Amino acid sequence: MIVQRRSLLLATGLLATPILARAQDFPVRPMRVVVPYAPGGQSDTVMRLLIPRMAEFLGQNIIVENRSGGGGTIGAGIVANAPADGYTLFFESFAFAVAPLIHRGLPFDYEAAFVPIGQAVALPYVLVTKRDYPARNVAEFIASVKAQPGFTYGTPGIGTIGHLAGALLELRAGIKMEHVAYRGGAESARDVAAGNTDGAIGTANSFAPLIQSDRARGIALTSGERRGSLSHLPTLAESGFPGFDLTSWNGLFAPTATPGPIRARLEAALRHATTDEPTRQRLAASGNDVVTDRKDRELVRQLIRETGLKIE
Repeated sequence: MIVQRRSLLLATGLLATPILARAQDFPVRPMRVVVPYAPGGQSDTVMRLLIPRMAEFLGQNIIVENRSGGGGTIGAGIVANAPADGYTLFFESFAFAVAPLIHRGLPFDYEAAFVPIGQAVALPYVLVTKRDYPARNVAEFIASVKAQPGFTYGTPGIGTIGHLAGALLELRAGIKMEHVAYRGGAESARDVAAGNTDGAIGTANSFAPLIQSDRARGIALTSGERRGSLSHLPTLAESGFPGFDLTSWNGLFAPTATPGPIRARLEAALRHATTDEPTRQRLAASGNDVVTDRKDRELVRQLIRETGLKIE
């Protein structure tokens, strides 16, 4: 029995030593971060702003891999099935909390498949219309949509803040709009600027340049208070819909079985990037606030119950 116990301890030690060594040496090769939306959108932009300082801290290159589609679930599935070694990460938005509640039959469980490394930023979404749409404020917008049914609005995808905010606005205002799901905010912004859709609900990062150059019209923010680069716009809450407060966030995730020491090193790298003052200023310029908390999933469940949002 003594011999067997010593053999077991020795075997356990021999197995644990390489794992510990790998964690201490991590990373020894380039890493990839899967962004489940198209290039140029909110999540893609934020991740690319964070990469230089994260790579500096880790001493390795970090590559962004855009795998859009399915409201973020395609990219999520790639990371859920990747080795839990810290070399494949997932950078998502508020849709992380929404997707598992509205997408049925997913081959993985969001809560079981991922562990958070940390939140990076928070930002409001904004309701915009094409430049020549006959509305300049929320009251005029609601009246116009009621008078002319069929208003089309784009979002970065199914299950995003834009989609949820649109469904909630329909419910609260008693209107009906046509949702158009894109693979990212940049694609939606291009169609609004071209007049191919009547409007959109997207991030400040995607739409502030259009609003500032008069290629789109900002109507209202979805957040509970005015904030970010579009703080001159009113909120839906102060425009007749008290309590309307949907603020998105972006965070970094890893496969659940990723060793603790590796996760701690990734967390330190993210913190190194978000506390870097030039990086914070670039994030602020794109409409993002560096934050340390995120929306509770119970709030998402409540909103989905209220709106009846689901995948047909």
